Amino acid sequence: MGEVVGAAGTLLWRGPGTGAADGPEIAVIHRPRYDDWTFAKGKVDPGEHVLRAAVRETVEETGIVPRLGRRLPTVTYPLRDGRTKRVDWWAAEPAASASFTPNEEVDEVAWLTPARAAERLSYSHDVDLLRELLAGPRTTRPLIILRHASAGEKRSWSEPDELRPLDERGRAQATALADLLPCYGPARVVSSATARCVDTALPYARRARVTVVTDEAFTVGGTGDAVERLLALAADRVPTIVCTHGEIVTELVTGLCRELGEKVPEDPDLPKGGFWTAQLTGEGAPAVVSLERHD
Repeated sequence: MGEVVGAAGTLLWRGPGTGAADGPEIAVIHRPRYDDWTFAKGKVDPGEHVLRAAVRETVEETGIVPRLGRRLPTVTYPLRDGRTKRVDWWAAEPAASASFTPNEEVDEVAWLTPARAAERLSYSHDVDLLRELLAGPRTTRPLIILRHASAGEKRSWSEPDELRPLDERGRAQATALADLLPCYGPARVVSSATARCVDTALPYARRARVTVVTDEAFTVGGTGDAVERLLALAADRVPTIVCTHGEIVTELVTGLCRELGEKVPEDPDLPKGGFWTAQLTGEGAPAVVSLERHD
């Protein structure tokens, strides 16, 4: 297949979250270099996380800060030079707007009804993506299951295990998470009561100006009702990040999927500092509409 070029983008929508006749509106961009109409997307920079790339490219091409929602299908297609482009896509709502200035890369952003957007789009795979967006829930909320960052080796720590801190690598991971998790918009933070979990979530919480609330249900050796507690948080219909331990992650992911009708991943485990994002339906009883894992 040759070299694969990684890219990421969003299908920005605004207006009614359900299939109302008068909405939603879809953002499409015009690129003068190709004289085409498409969605905001671009290459992932070396060392850049794909979530950050999707947000950055959307801001650069539309002037709109997106809040990532449901994961959409990945699109792969050949380039003229023999390489292959792989684009990861997300549904997204505007979280904030900056001024858009027409430039050599994008000279127009248009908000169109789905029917007009389908007529305007230049590529059939973009039309297919639009249909995929419209076929499922658009209004969703994230439930993020986060494994604490690197905290050294337990056998090397002689004090109570709940006090074991992040190591240098873990502190770097926590800082990176503070930049990455806002891609999904603001969320409340619930954490295991151990130092390593609280410290993993703290940089994000400070940036989002929220409080880290500890919960024994997500703590190793705690109350033992982690899945029940997670389902209660899901029922609140509030965007939520739960920071916990590797021993509990598999239990949470498996229990969430089984209870809310999603296929259980073959490997629900996470590396330290990794997270699962389940996008849940925004109205009524919670259901998982997309599930993605990130390092």
